Amino acid sequence: MTDAALSPPPAKASPFHELEVLSVHHWTEQLFSFRIRRPEDFRFRSGEFVMIGLPGEDGAKPVLRAYSIASPNWDEELEFFSIKVADGPLTSRLQKIQPGDTVLMGKKPTGTLVLDALTGGERLWLIGTGTGLAPWLSVARDPDTYSRFGQVIVCHTVRNVADLAYRDFFAHGIHDDPLIGDEAKAQLTYYPTVTRERFETPGRITDRIKSGDLFADLQLPIGFSPNSDRVMLCGSMAMIKETGELLETYGMKEGSNAEPGDYVLERAFVG
Repeated sequence: MTDAALSPPPAKASPFHELEVLSVHHWTEQLFSFRIRRPEDFRFRSGEFVMIGLPGEDGAKPVLRAYSIASPNWDEELEFFSIKVADGPLTSRLQKIQPGDTVLMGKKPTGTLVLDALTGGERLWLIGTGTGLAPWLSVARDPDTYSRFGQVIVCHTVRNVADLAYRDFFAHGIHDDPLIGDEAKAQLTYYPTVTRERFETPGRITDRIKSGDLFADLQLPIGFSPNSDRVMLCGSMAMIKETGELLETYGMKEGSNAEPGDYVLERAFVG
């Protein structure tokens, strides 16, 4: 028997990166974000998602869930925005991570909330509820977004005012971004709504679309136009379904990576 025959088979490459947690920010008792080291060879399109998780306990398989990447494709770090679920298989543990800890990340980003899945237009609407804001943090910091669209509107609907994570960033901080700050200041509008507390723009985003208040507040023509508007949707399935149906009544067609259209949604998970 030869030495080659006695050699052990080569180790199977892991489907996951093991990455260091760089920082953690707890927005509320239900929301947190964290940043991890970005592998040098990791490439993604702004708006895509990837699998994030932790090793299984007591020898069990790793627990992973789909998370939108909340950092733009040029960032040297990777950011994620998450809810906390007390008995969630993953978030019950993930919410306790600290800088220096290790998380698992899949090697293949994917998703439809990307500019490639939309045809050209004048105005880009980024409509999200809850942690469905995450991909807009990525798309809104991508220079291509501002070269393709003259106006970018980030709509974020939450239950309570405290849930408006990144509110200061979208209202002011993004203007200081070294790469797209000037473009964001001139072209980006932030439109938050709150459903369970008093707020200057109260209610569900779908209700404000139906009533016309959304368009009136922004001094825009009532309704969406397939000639000028392009829309991305992420968040609760109820919002996505209702808004998608509304967009269809305006003659807008859903797009995909294979066939770009007027609006896109992420079917892989509910944020």
